[in-house]
Amino acid sequence: MTGTRPHCPDGVCVTCSDSAEAMRVREVLPDGLALVDTGSGIEEISVALVDAGPGDLVLVHAKEAIARVEEPS
Repeated sequence: MTGTRPHCPDGVCVTCSDSAEAMRVREVLPDGLALVDTGSGIEEISVALVDAGPGDLVLVHAKEAIARVEEPS
């Protein structure tokens, strides 16, 4: 894994818990991976299921982007 260890407040991992967390894509990497800003660091996730690019906000569950969040313009 690239980046820092995920921030796990109260012993719950924000990328592995039963909830999805919104994270901003910083960089798209080869092989369907991306670096995202977790709010407390940068983490590598899979974006194989979504069409996302740098600057996009994605919902992440278990290190997998499961949806791109449409932001109001």
